[in-house]
Amino acid sequence: QVQLVESGGGLVQPGGSLRLSCAASGMTFWTHHMAWYRQAPGKQREWVARITSGGSLRYADSVKGRFTISRDTAKNTVYLQMSSLKSEDTAVYTCNAEDSYQPTYVYWGQGTQVTVSS
Repeated sequence: QVQLVESGGGLVQPGGSLRLSCAASGMTFWTHHMAWYRQAPGKQREWVARITSGGSLRYADSVKGRFTISRDTAKNTVYLQMSSLKSEDTAVYTCNAEDSYQPTYVYWGQGTQVTVSS
C-alpha cells in the first residue's frame, strides 16, 4: 500500500522559510515522478513544483526562484524548500507521486498546512 506522509508545515512570518518533507513508502521511489501541489482556502488546487524520476525540475511561475524541490532516494523522501514566503503562499501543501512507467498510477498524501502571517 502506497503512503505519502507530509510534514514540516506550520506558521511562518512573511519573508521566512520552511522546508516540507514527504516520506514515501510502499512503492519504488526512484521510478516515480514527485510533485507538490497546494490549495488555498476557496481556491482550486494548483501545481507548485515537480521533480522527475531522472531529476529534472519544473516550477510554477509563482514560486520560481523562491522554492526548491529535491529528492533523497536513500530516504524515499521529497522535499520542498520554501523561502521568501508571502501571505499568498498560505495553503495546504500536498505531495503527489506518479509512476513513470504507468502514469495512470497516481498517489496523494494528506497534506500539511502552511500559514504565512505576521
